[in-house]
Amino acid sequence: MSVITKFPGTSPAISDADARVADYPISDIFLNRWSPRAFTGENIPDVVLNTLFEAVRWAPSSTNSQPWRLLYARHEHPDFQRFLGIINARNQRWAKNASALIVVVSKKFKSNPGTNSATPAPQHSFDTGAAWGLLALQASLLGWVAHAIGGFDHEAAREALSIPEDYHVDVTIAVGKQGDKSILPEDLQLRELPSKRLPVSQIAFAGGFPRD
Repeated sequence: MSVITKFPGTSPAISDADARVADYPISDIFLNRWSPRAFTGENIPDVVLNTLFEAVRWAPSSTNSQPWRLLYARHEHPDFQRFLGIINARNQRWAKNASALIVVVSKKFKSNPGTNSATPAPQHSFDTGAAWGLLALQASLLGWVAHAIGGFDHEAAREALSIPEDYHVDVTIAVGKQGDKSILPEDLQLRELPSKRLPVSQIAFAGGFPRD
């Protein structure tokens, strides 16, 4: 039986045509989470920001290596402009109104248990992606929204934020309270809706990858 979520309290209201539909029973927390671009720019309380980081803390990782590190700046802090400066101009148009910007990096090596040696950690970005997912869900549960930004200058981030070479620069995240889409440029207003997803039949395959 399909499950439909219409996102109560979002602005603007989501129409029946734009409602998300789950083909199998899942919690509404997965359907309610999406990535708006319209932010109010209001200050984010310490308890909210630290709760997001606490959710990240409990993400699963290979051998409990916990490779993720979160570098952040609040909107009201002078560092915010430095973080905003690494984002490409197209995304700066809306990210400038975020309550906080977070740059997520992951350690490319892990320590071997019981030794002083370190080996490559090929799963570092996979584990860090899981951590981002928990942050995004926790933000949604608190009534805030988080939007991951791939359009930014990774090398500029490394230089501006003094990121060591043994850390991979993964993603930038904008966090804030959702604002009205009317504050966005016209081209982005048209995209300010929850996105749909491929059906399970197109992402999960029994027995191996399907042949053409």
